Amino acid sequence: MTSTSVAKEQIPALKALHGTFSITVLSSVGTFGRATRSGVQATVVGVTDLGRQRFQWREMLSQAWFLITVTAIPGVLMAVPFGVVVSAQVGNVVHQLGANSLIGAAGGLGVIKQGAPLATGLLLGGAGAAAIAADLGARTIREEIDALRVMGINPVQRLVVPRLAAMLIVAPLLNILIIFVGVLSGYIVAIGALDVTPGSYWQSFGAFASAADVWVSIAKSIVFGYLVVVIACQRGLEAKGGPRGVADGVNAAVILSVVAIVVVNVVITQLVALFLPVRVV
Repeated sequence: MTSTSVAKEQIPALKALHGTFSITVLSSVGTFGRATRSGVQATVVGVTDLGRQRFQWREMLSQAWFLITVTAIPGVLMAVPFGVVVSAQVGNVVHQLGANSLIGAAGGLGVIKQGAPLATGLLLGGAGAAAIAADLGARTIREEIDALRVMGINPVQRLVVPRLAAMLIVAPLLNILIIFVGVLSGYIVAIGALDVTPGSYWQSFGAFASAADVWVSIAKSIVFGYLVVVIACQRGLEAKGGPRGVADGVNAAVILSVVAIVVVNVVITQLVALFLPVRVV
């Protein structure tokens, strides 16, 4: 068999592969567009409801409490080993360089600028996104969403906006909790295992860390929470195909949330490093 005939036989397979790739790209762009439109619509409706004093406060508080119950304890359990690992790993390197006084700065900044917002986003993207997507997906396949539309009730106003507001409230609170626990656990390891004096730890921490770092960390957690709730609501409201469709929607919501958080974190980190470099006070 000649090379020309082999190439001719591969043409249909290449066309099929190209067609599958094109469909995947178009589907991804369409999903991104629908999620963006859903996020913008929910934001506009939420601001409008606040102005007209018809915001769903009870639903928002219920969702916020639920998010706190499913993320607070895992957040603490996640912050403790993270603070310990950062202090231990950075402390060993710094100790070899003879600069033990910088352990507080390195460990504290690591927790504040990267560990806390990422841990917050991953927790909300795991537990929060799964719960929201499962709830809305189950409502969708039971045709409750269609029933709301028939009765003239906007599902975005009734279901999406309270969850969006709850997520934006819980995200910074969880981020602050993880910062506190992470820095405290790193401090305990530094003075207990690395022979760092408490004064030098907090002095170096205060010399390098600033209020701007904390605000950036909180802002990142809010952005991550916004991404999580928009993706979860969009996947839940588009669920179809029965229980299997709900499961697929939950799985897609968690995966897309984690990927979006990682990508956006890289972008924000580069922008912050460009405009707010670390400085010694």
